[in-house]
Amino acid sequence: MKLSASTLTAALLGIVVVTLLTIPMMLQWERPPMHSEQLGYRGLGMEQITNPRRAEMLAALNKAPVPDDPVENDGVLVKDDPENYKNVQVLGDLDTAQFNRLMGAITTWVAPQEGDNAGCAYCHNVENMASDEVYTKVVARRMLQMTRTINSKYQTHVQATGVTCYTCHRGKPVPANVWAINPGPKQAGGMAASRDGQNVAGMQVPAYASLPYDPFTTLLQPGANIRVIASTALPGGTGGSIQSTEKTYALMMHMSTGLGVNCTFCHNSRIFSSWKESRPQRVTAWHGLQMVGNVNQTYMDSLTDVFPANRKGPMGDVLKVNCATCHQGVNKPLYGFSMAKEYPELSVPNP
Repeated sequence: MKLSASTLTAALLGIVVVTLLTIPMMLQWERPPMHSEQLGYRGLGMEQITNPRRAEMLAALNKAPVPDDPVENDGVLVKDDPENYKNVQVLGDLDTAQFNRLMGAITTWVAPQEGDNAGCAYCHNVENMASDEVYTKVVARRMLQMTRTINSKYQTHVQATGVTCYTCHRGKPVPANVWAINPGPKQAGGMAASRDGQNVAGMQVPAYASLPYDPFTTLLQPGANIRVIASTALPGGTGGSIQSTEKTYALMMHMSTGLGVNCTFCHNSRIFSSWKESRPQRVTAWHGLQMVGNVNQTYMDSLTDVFPANRKGPMGDVLKVNCATCHQGVNKPLYGFSMAKEYPELSVPNP
């Protein structure tokens, strides 16, 4: 059978289109060899799959800094030395030697000595250290309160590892993994505008999956219910809608990538909804979701009027945290190295 020129042209165009669509997908694939670790009973697919080449990159990313040497307390509290320490609203309960050591560490964690506005000058007017005129000082004060709250009230999640400024910042003024309300791309009006936040591939959802591109705004909130699996074989209103299910999947994919784990790191593949049959890590993750929602609402949102426009999202809200902000691709930030143990002053409850 002889094909016409138009038929051949159409076939070639089809091949080109398929190729162009396939190449981006192939770039997401991971070549062997891979490492597999069995986490549960045989035959249930309870396995943790890791890429040894990616593990090398993550090891470098999650290398903990060498803690500063401990200091001998000089017996003088910051709050009792107003002549030398003015306008100290959060860390006044520290010994002055502890305070100075911590300030030096924060400089390294957040604003290393590079450029004119790094080091102490990133947060302070170095001519008047007590002044609050530099907005980053007001932010830093609030972040110290947040850090103390996490270490003292959310041990069900952070446990003995705890957090410091370095857990998120890793030597950068702005953490690498933060989020803001995502309005999505511009689109046509009328019926074409009814995407409902879905079906647009975006970076916030791993692998550019065509799922809701902003699962964080509604699900990383205090008390948010992300359960969508029905508790009965024939659901009668106990499960979630298709839209909420897709949003939950988007959040779960973020968590999986942010922690560098499979779904079965927390869930039992036999029955995902069962808490009784889940691994203990699921409870830890649940407490983490509550923690993230609360710290975003209590600490990050409270800085809306403090941050300048260039430190906000496209809708004018502040940049907030999610699982990847701390974890950065591993199930325990910094592989479980306890920075909080080295800086116990950051685990004291706020006065």
